Parts: sequence; structure tokens; C-alpha cells
Amino acid sequence: MIALLISLGILVILILWAISKYNLLVKLRNNRENAFADIDVQLKQRHDLIPQLVATVKGYAGHEKETLEMVVSARAGAINAKSIDEKIVAENALSSALAGLKVTVEAYPDLKANRNFLQLQEEVSDIENKLSAVRRYFNSATKELNTAVEVFPNNIIAGMFGFKKEMMFDLGTTERKTLEKAPEISF
Repeated sequence: MIALLISLGILVILILWAISKYNLLVKLRNNRENAFADIDVQLKQRHDLIPQLVATVKGYAGHEKETLEMVVSARAGAINAKSIDEKIVAENALSSALAGLKVTVEAYPDLKANRNFLQLQEEVSDIENKLSAVRRYFNSATKELNTAVEVFPNNIIAGMFGFKKEMMFDLGTTERKTLEKAPEISF
């Protein structure tokens, strides 16, 4: 009888432990999804500004059609992305296209002095700063989830219930190459 009670007690403890680990993983996954919802708000604002920016640049740089089409195409891809991982890849492509647009703008001094363009550029810059902050929070939440999924004994519960290591929202290869290059300074 005592052996049965001890066995039952151990079983109850194991079940409670498994439930607590499962609940921790669910909490961390929900935290990550909430963090991406914050990113989505900023991305929506960014997507809304891009057509205005492209239209303004088009007026000055009509023959830069390829660059403008890349931005529009990348924006469409970003809007149509469904999963968090797809959105991360699409937004990295959009960031690269916007970097190409910035290079194009440098060739047009009149455009850089245009009041509408300056206002749009300032709004895009503000959104990019906000995106940077929410990406850091998202990556922190993702790191916390990934750590919980990978450490023992959580990995046993994670494997049983389909939790997996998730993708971080990093710079992407193009942005990383840009940052690794030393800035050019001229007087």
C-alpha cells in the first residue's frame, strides 16, 4: 500500500512538473507572438508610407524605374507574407530595396531638398527607429523561447508538444554587408 502511494505521489509530481514546463513554453511562445504584433504595427505604417515615397521619387527620378519597381515589389511581398518567418524574410528584402532607393536619392539634389520628400524621409526614419526597438524586444522574446525549448529537461516537453527553435528577426545579409563596410567620409 505504501509503495502504491509513493508511486502515485511521484506520478503526480511528474505530471505537475510537465504541466508547469508546458505552461512556461506556451507563455514564452505567446510572448514572442505578442512581440511580433508590435512589429506588425510598425510594418503597417512603413508599408503605408512607401507608396508616397515612391511617388515622390518617381517625379524626380523617372528613369530609375528598376529601383522603384524593386521597392514596390518588395513591399507587395512583405504585405502578402503570412507566417512570422515569411514576414521576416520579406521585410529583410524590403529593407534591402529601401537601401537601394536611398542610394538613388543621393543622385538627385533637388529631390533631397523637396519638402514633401524630406517629411516622408523623416517619417520613414522614425518608423525605422521604432522598428529597431521592437525588433530588439522580439529577438529577446525569441531568444528566451529558444533557450527554454533547447535546455534539458524542457526539451523533452518541447519535443512532445511540437515546440521548436524559432527564427530571429536579424538584419539580413544585405544590411549586414552594409554595416560591415567602413563608412566613407569626404570633405
